[in-house]
Amino acid sequence: MKKITKLVLLAMLLVAPAAFAAEAANGKKADAPAERAYTAKTPKLNRAQIDALLAKPSELLIIDVRRPDEISKIGTFPVYLNVQIDALEAALPFIPKERSIVTVSNHAGRAGKAGDLLADKGFKVVGAIGSQNYEEEGGKIVKIAIPAPKADASAPKADAHAEHKPK
Repeated sequence: MKKITKLVLLAMLLVAPAAFAAEAANGKKADAPAERAYTAKTPKLNRAQIDALLAKPSELLIIDVRRPDEISKIGTFPVYLNVQIDALEAALPFIPKERSIVTVSNHAGRAGKAGDLLADKGFKVVGAIGSQNYEEEGGKIVKIAIPAPKADASAPKADAHAEHKPK
């Protein structure tokens, strides 16, 4: 019985790496959540389409609808307007209508919804993209480094070279 148990364990150890390799070859991540289906009317753009639009920056407005923590963690395009999707309708008076608009989120789900809202309000929306999708296709996104907090100027500074004489 012990020999059979050892053989089964050995077989499992030998087969497991092959199973993971086959999964990796198929492009699947073991712990990645399933990507939701894209349902927006706004076209979902790919890297080549975005790169063509980025070549004419004076005609383009990129609106990133993610939270600031998502942008700093994941990255985004070099120049963008950040309006979270929940605040988008209130920001409409401040968004120029003469530019072509691309909306951005992580995988384009929220970006598509934002694009649909903007298009319904008369804006010239050319598409939506996920910054992670763009990066997966070989595009370069900007990682934003959060600056370290500044030292408090009112705090007393220690002087390592001061001489302390007893009184």
